[in-house]
Amino acid sequence: MAVAEQLAVSMSGKVGPVVELADHGPAVLDPDSAQVRADMVTLSGVDVLVVASPTYKATYTGLLKAFLDRYGPPALDGVVAVPVMVGGAPAHAMAVEVHLHPLLVELGAVTPTRGLFVLESDIDRLTGVVADWLTGARTALRMVRIGD
Repeated sequence: MAVAEQLAVSMSGKVGPVVELADHGPAVLDPDSAQVRADMVTLSGVDVLVVASPTYKATYTGLLKAFLDRYGPPALDGVVAVPVMVGGAPAHAMAVEVHLHPLLVELGAVTPTRGLFVLESDIDRLTGVVADWLTGARTALRMVRIGD
């Protein structure tokens, strides 16, 4: 949520809906889950989508995978996506680019900048970490400015 809030301020926008997959639990695997389907529709219609996951076994979680597998390409066509991952060690920093970024592109999302990798040890200074990332990402994000 903190990443979305700072991104919204930077882009003169507002934070939209937040979907916490952990709240769905096993429903993510239920093809008849109305709430999961509703969240999928909601996220397909946003201008900017922040997709965040802890790093698990050097990639995103199975819960996120199961949720995103429900989409078919190009379900996120035209949505600007920002992949974000949190990990325990710098050795996992490329997971956001190697795994999550390509998945979002496969679903049709536009990913104009590198994703954000945050070390668990930096969570207490997340505002600064995001601000540093935005310094480099802001120009690319503005080039695909929402509504343009």
